[in-house]
Amino acid sequence: MFIVKKCWIPVFNEERTIRIYLPEGYHETKESYPVLYMHDGQNMFEDRDAVGGRSLRMKEYLEKNHLPLMIVGIDSGANRMEEYRLWAPGKLSEELTGKSASQKAKGREYIDFIVKDLKPSIDATYRTKVASNYMAGISLGGLLTVYALCRYPNVFTKGAGLSSAFFRNQEKLEEFILEVDRAGHLYLDCGDKESGDERMDRAFLTSNEQIYEMLEKIGASVEFKVIKNGEHHYESFSHRVDDVMSFLLRDD
Repeated sequence: MFIVKKCWIPVFNEERTIRIYLPEGYHETKESYPVLYMHDGQNMFEDRDAVGGRSLRMKEYLEKNHLPLMIVGIDSGANRMEEYRLWAPGKLSEELTGKSASQKAKGREYIDFIVKDLKPSIDATYRTKVASNYMAGISLGGLLTVYALCRYPNVFTKGAGLSSAFFRNQEKLEEFILEVDRAGHLYLDCGDKESGDERMDRAFLTSNEQIYEMLEKIGASVEFKVIKNGEHHYESFSHRVDDVMSFLLRDD
């Protein structure tokens, strides 16, 4: 069952669509469920809603597999780069893509909103396992996810980042990781053909490998996969959904 509602997000100064998936049998039982918070909500469930017409096709996957999991997808906006970036673009980002026209970064405040406003509202409205919260995101959504699991390890116990665009904030993220005591359990992956440009492909993969190594250095439990011929496209991302869900629901 899907519920679509609007939610005001102060840091974005606008209302956003929130897409909530309730597992099969939710209304017939008194069972409580873990909750997975996902970025780019419009691209998660169905192609008809997705930017570019291709989604992760989570609706089809969930209906087929009957998972005991709630999902909350939060739509992104027109200024996604500003919204999902944690800090102003760093040196690596500028080297790979050129200087950004915008230096704004709202990602940290956005994660705070999820923790302090959205999650309490979801917990108050639905039967959730309050201590079992996960997060997942793609590209910049993966950047947000790693930050959230380091910033709030008591809130988010597991997370997944697919083809994470760490390079946008590489230097600051590495500094931040070294300052934290621990992080939630993480699944990370990266394709070896993310952009189709050999130089960018190497830089993207190296960026992901460095963050993986930094997380291991602080003792985090991280599973990292290099996806052969993996591209930065939802067709490629969708083939990794089963790996992500198996990781998140393992031992639950």
